[in-house]
Amino acid sequence: MKYFKKLVGERIYLSPRNNEDVEKFTEWLNDFDITDYLGRSNTVCSLDKEKQYLEENQDAEASFAIIDLEKDEMIGSISLERINHIHRVGTLGIFIGNKKYWNKGYGTEAIRLILDYGFNYLNLHCIQLHLMSFNQRALKCYQKCGFKETGRIRECRFINGKYYDIISMDILSSEFTGSYIKNKNIE
Repeated sequence: MKYFKKLVGERIYLSPRNNEDVEKFTEWLNDFDITDYLGRSNTVCSLDKEKQYLEENQDAEASFAIIDLEKDEMIGSISLERINHIHRVGTLGIFIGNKKYWNKGYGTEAIRLILDYGFNYLNLHCIQLHLMSFNQRALKCYQKCGFKETGRIRECRFINGKYYDIISMDILSSEFTGSYIKNKNIE
């Protein structure tokens, strides 16, 4: 696979998503260990369906593959979606598909890179996200990155025989501190 170092961090970089990664994405999006946390286990992801999604979103403004800087291996995906430039708001989406990289800070690093990009290059004012209430690992990661809980939609997702809340969170540009993109020229 050919990846491009758009946003470089300490251990990873973010590259525009590559249509050639369709098999890996399809594998990940059919794994309950991953999709339960995304609230998407009730969805079947075929190779054709994922290929269509990647083709339709190949020119997305801020959709990236997360790549291990040392190994040049894709470990997940991160994006700012539904960007509204009038209101300066976007929605964060992320997952680490390669389980070897779970609980090691790679998600935190990817989020900080895309927040730096979203606030300092796309001029966003607010970046929001939604997560399943049982996903404590993600909740701690988002809080570490500066997100604050803004509300809940109670018992709105049915997963494996139980109902769960969706937690909404956001971070404002004034709350974001730090500089995480290592390959930018202007400080």
